[in-house]
Amino acid sequence: MKLDYRSEAPRSIVRFEDTARDPLDQLGERDLAQVVEIFNTPLAGHYNWDYRVQDDRIKKLYQLGKQLNWNSEIDIDWDRPVSIDRLPEVNNLVGYEPYESLSPARKDEFWRHSQSWTLSQFLHGEQGALLVASQLASCAPTLNAKLYAASQTFDEARHVETFNRFIRERMRMMYPVNRHLKGILDRILSDERWDLKFIGMQIVIEGLALSAFNTMRAICTDQVLKELLYLVIRDEARHVTFGINYLEDFVKTLSQDEREERARFAYEACVVSRDRLIATDVFDHFGWDVEETRKRVLGGDVYSHFRTALFSRVVPNLKRIGLMTDAIRPRFEELGILEYEDWPDDGDIDWVQMSRPLNAREDVA
Repeated sequence: MKLDYRSEAPRSIVRFEDTARDPLDQLGERDLAQVVEIFNTPLAGHYNWDYRVQDDRIKKLYQLGKQLNWNSEIDIDWDRPVSIDRLPEVNNLVGYEPYESLSPARKDEFWRHSQSWTLSQFLHGEQGALLVASQLASCAPTLNAKLYAASQTFDEARHVETFNRFIRERMRMMYPVNRHLKGILDRILSDERWDLKFIGMQIVIEGLALSAFNTMRAICTDQVLKELLYLVIRDEARHVTFGINYLEDFVKTLSQDEREERARFAYEACVVSRDRLIATDVFDHFGWDVEETRKRVLGGDVYSHFRTALFSRVVPNLKRIGLMTDAIRPRFEELGILEYEDWPDDGDIDWVQMSRPLNAREDVA
């Protein structure tokens, strides 16, 4: 195996042939090269020599995660037709000349690229979550948190595996990581403070992902994707609840200055995350004016509402853990998302519902 080291993430689209799984006997030396990028972090780890596991919600979430493991190889029926969603109204492209001038076949290609871009960002975000969860297993100070972070690491590995397979076999193309998403992942991974990793990943990125996954599951027509998202959503709901329950007590121990610093970090993560939702790479691929198209999409009522509504889970969660401070609240109001601060948070889950045995096909139906 050859390692191809890069100073930054590749920017080209990767296309996959019809050999669905790219068996190793059909791959050449070039195909086996692994493209990697190094990041450095001054991670401070914690041993924990008190092996008593408290009987609390973190333990219950950990036990639930063990019970509900799923396997994409057997729990998803992959042998069904691919369905690509076409959403010109949602993206405010009706009447937009660059889009309307495309032939019907070219429009179909545009929507395949658009869906591939979105799913590629899901995949890249899940790899980021995998790396952060593995760090938390080392640097979280308590045993319960270490055990749960280890179980989440396995969940995230499964998500990476499953999104990767869907993209390779059904979309046939993969887009590079969005620069805004890459920036926030770099910030979280390279920070030495374990609680900022919790805030950035468990509260902001996972909270936004949970909203985005639920939205896509509601509107997508591909039944394989519906089942995949159903299974991932059940995992992600536990992950967000874990972050809230763990941080809620810890934030109370911080000084006011320390709390304000964490609140600013969460706000900045939200600002960057807003900008990662626009498929500018797709606009560029089709030769459109990227900034003009970006403004066009953002100017649509439907997309604007969707973009704001994604924070309906993040904002109340930040308030619950004590990071919606008086100093930072006006900044969230400027973003237009403060209206969600009194919505239900994800600190509590329906244990009966979440404990139900997995049956993706039946539940999706």
